[in-house]
Amino acid sequence: MLPIVLLSVSGIGLLFLGFQKSRTLLLPAALLFLLVALAANFYDWNKTYLYFNDMLRTDNLSMVFTAIVLGSAFLVIALSTRFIEDEEAQPAEYYGIIMFSLVGAIMMISFENLIMLFVGVETLSIAMYILTGSDKRNLRSNEAALKYFLMGAFTTGIMLFGMALLYGSTGSFTLEGIAASTVNPQQGLSLLLYVGLLMLLIGLLFKVSAAPFHFWTPDVYDGAPTIFTAFMSTVVKTAGFAALFKLLSISFGGVYTFWWTILAIITAITLVVGNVTAVYQNSFKRMMSYSSISHAGYLLIGLAALGAQTKQAIVFYSLAYSVATISAFGVLLLVAQQRSTQTLSSTGLANEGFDDFNGLARQNPLLGFAMAVSMLSLAGIPLTAGFWGKFYIFSTAVERGQIWLLVVAVLMSAVGIYYYFRVIIAMYFRDGATEPIRVSPVYRYILLAATILTLVLGIAPGLLQGLF
Repeated sequence: MLPIVLLSVSGIGLLFLGFQKSRTLLLPAALLFLLVALAANFYDWNKTYLYFNDMLRTDNLSMVFTAIVLGSAFLVIALSTRFIEDEEAQPAEYYGIIMFSLVGAIMMISFENLIMLFVGVETLSIAMYILTGSDKRNLRSNEAALKYFLMGAFTTGIMLFGMALLYGSTGSFTLEGIAASTVNPQQGLSLLLYVGLLMLLIGLLFKVSAAPFHFWTPDVYDGAPTIFTAFMSTVVKTAGFAALFKLLSISFGGVYTFWWTILAIITAITLVVGNVTAVYQNSFKRMMSYSSISHAGYLLIGLAALGAQTKQAIVFYSLAYSVATISAFGVLLLVAQQRSTQTLSSTGLANEGFDDFNGLARQNPLLGFAMAVSMLSLAGIPLTAGFWGKFYIFSTAVERGQIWLLVVAVLMSAVGIYYYFRVIIAMYFRDGATEPIRVSPVYRYILLAATILTLVLGIAPGLLQGLF
């Protein structure tokens, strides 16, 4: 509850700070507000409270997911120093909208009522539509925002219709009320419930880029400003999977035999589409967009194999994925600004190619090492957090006996190693520009922190056990 209030107030405060002629206060103020919200998030640790007529619940699990979201936002905003230098950028509005989007993300994490879930989804989505099209000078950004808005509005309608059907079949919008109807049905389960569940899943699976609802992801991730792509691929995905886990584990555990097969098929399709298509990409951002789709598939394994270990697996994987992704996009920001040899896509627009990373490790060992660790973690190589994230996720499939899904995931992980190592090979084994890339102290500290956290969680994954 406290983070929602603080972020709402801080968003308004940042908008008022935008009236000042000097922009120097905006970035420190945004980071300070996030730190305060992050500290306030743990104020009710080991306690459970219900707010707004039992529409929001705070417990240890919701606080951990909120911490991942706020921590990811802190790292992303810390990398946004370019907004302060760009005279045509509007950093006050950007930071304010990010704060409001985080309010929506926390609502998605902590909801106890489907109405609050809808409000959270819309708050987060509308903010992302605006940030995606924030670079008005870029045709790709405008196109991406329009595609995202139209497809997002359509799927939101489907999700809302599903909620209406669930209410019609159970007579309740609350998670506990729906669960009571599915576990102990008085006159059998209505067809409306199954249809409503499927429509609700379609809306949420769209938000996390699961196939076949992923078609918006490559164009939106590629067209949006890189800093907002990093935010979208971490914060939005974490909030979406937190909502999916809460919804399925609390309300629809009683009809697990109905939805697990559907979700498992979607998981397999997502893994294949994400990994295989990423192999053919020549743009780093588009490769990362398909990588995001593939990681949605790995997280879906934990939901399809819903069990006692799913909670820990999804939390750990979300943290490992978010840290590695932000680190990768942080390096891309520097490379694109100072060394871009942009290639042309089929539409004639410029894309950041893999050649931009040629020789990076020799000229800037820190950037090369940070990118290498993030790629290794995303690939699931041992001694990185990504390895244990996949290990925990795969363990849930083993516990449920879903061996065929595990085989698909392992094969697709092998495919993922190929395209992640393309970046590492370019940095360490190819010749590139001779001028080193300038790295500001803020970037250096953020990249070091993300890299160290990835390695620490890879060496000592048990640090997070027992927290929730």
